[in-house]
Amino acid sequence: MRNVYLGDSGVLVQYMQLALNRAGIQVAIDGRFGRQTCAGLRTFLGEDVGCYVDKTVWNRLKPYLKGYMTYTINRGDTLWRIAQEYGSRVESIQTANPSIDAQNLKIGTKIYVPFSFPIVSEEVDYSSILNAYIIEGLAVRYPFLITGSIGQSVMGRDIPYVQIGSGEKQIFYNASFHANEWITTPVLLKFIEEYAKAYAANQSLYGENSRQLFEEYSLFLVPMVNPDGVDLVNGVLGNTYYENNARRIAASYPDIPYPSGWKANIEGVDLNLQFPAGWEQARRIKEEQGFIGPAPRDYVGVAPLTAPESISVYDFTIRHDFRLILAYHSQGEVIYWKYLDYEPEDSRRIAEYFGMVSGYTVEETPYASGYAGYKDWFIQDYNRPGYTIEVGTGVNPLPMSQFPQIYEANRYILLGGMTQI
Repeated sequence: MRNVYLGDSGVLVQYMQLALNRAGIQVAIDGRFGRQTCAGLRTFLGEDVGCYVDKTVWNRLKPYLKGYMTYTINRGDTLWRIAQEYGSRVESIQTANPSIDAQNLKIGTKIYVPFSFPIVSEEVDYSSILNAYIIEGLAVRYPFLITGSIGQSVMGRDIPYVQIGSGEKQIFYNASFHANEWITTPVLLKFIEEYAKAYAANQSLYGENSRQLFEEYSLFLVPMVNPDGVDLVNGVLGNTYYENNARRIAASYPDIPYPSGWKANIEGVDLNLQFPAGWEQARRIKEEQGFIGPAPRDYVGVAPLTAPESISVYDFTIRHDFRLILAYHSQGEVIYWKYLDYEPEDSRRIAEYFGMVSGYTVEETPYASGYAGYKDWFIQDYNRPGYTIEVGTGVNPLPMSQFPQIYEANRYILLGGMTQI
């Protein structure tokens, strides 16, 4: 992460403030690096230093973003003493270190010590940086999770996935195909954390037996399909060439606010208009609307499956046997469940169930956006239930103040994506 200084503002300042709060130093998480934040930072560092965060300071703050620290066993240590010192729990340390023998701690052994707070924040805006930190932290806290990358973005960023469960029935959820719809990323991340926590403690997940879910289903989640685009929208891209190119693209579309109106990948291709399901029809519709080349949104590309992010999702799908998919978008509080006249078995029933538990309306996809989407292709090629879930209301990007309401509406959809199959 780049350096931040007194007077700066933005998402990275939010992350510093979040880390300070988690370290026990109360500052407002407002994204403004003012005097209060400066005083908190100096308290954290334990010295009267300049008000800036460089690589060295970030390294001290990062454990509070990832949710764990690494500790080396010393003579006389016990798990209880370590837990007390670092605000953890013995059970959490044992879960994160399944091979450790609590009665025979070996001096010099490095262990993971999870902090007590939830890793998934409901207070800050999201980026590929935070997405990666959270997935790393979840994998440390809950080593039964499987993590990896489905591919890379235009700029070479990994597109991480998480798998929870070992069952025969495979399910797939994804989010943030569109850059300014990044609020969908923490929806999936929080569900992973809630599920993993329940499984580790042998507790129910929203009324369902978590152990039984784990054994019956393999749930795969890609919380951020479009990392470059998300980082552009939230001001943390950190690449002058691509930033300048995005500005040039946006300048041709002055009616679309920049960067808040940016949905596409960093090269101006709409990733959810890249799939071989009526792609030609999608191109005609979007060209009639004026999107004939790279744009902040609605440009279908020169052909299907030419954007690396869409190719990665496509390839990941064909390597698996998904029984159902959920594609998370914002906004509108609506569930789209059909593609043309395809109606896979149980798809209508499941859609109505999702509507009932969420309060969202259930509709067929509007004509103008009814082709070349991931959900469309999945239904067409697999004849299995696929859904686009549009969360929240208002103008994208939606503020994190909506997140609690969004998650409450969607937690039973996320659970039902497994239990209703």
